[in-house]
Amino acid sequence: MNALRHEFDLSNATILPPRDRRAPNSRDQANLAAQWNAVHEAAAAIGVLAQLGRPEENEAVTGLPARAAANGGYEYEMVLRGVDDLAAVMQPGLRALLSLSASGQDTTSAALTLWREFHASRDAIIALAPEN
Repeated sequence: MNALRHEFDLSNATILPPRDRRAPNSRDQANLAAQWNAVHEAAAAIGVLAQLGRPEENEAVTGLPARAAANGGYEYEMVLRGVDDLAAVMQPGLRALLSLSASGQDTTSAALTLWREFHASRDAIIALAPEN
């Protein structure tokens, strides 16, 4: 049996790109803030369907777009992608819940599951740009 031989030189490899502190432009910041707010509006609707109410929003939550923009570079990009991924999960989930609710079905259990996923994802995104 022949084993494969690899001669990779990883001495110059980096896992993350170098830290770039340039701030994103104001249009990018506004887009992130708008998407972050939209995700929370969707979460509020899910909270109603789960019979829980609106999610709690403290400074760690509301200040995320500004903190991410202040960090800039790959940290900002990671927050941006995280919010985009969260929106991609929330949109079809909320659509399905609204469809079930419109047909008279109980959405409490499914909404509670999506609510928990939202909070876990939101906490992970907030951890990318922690408060100082």
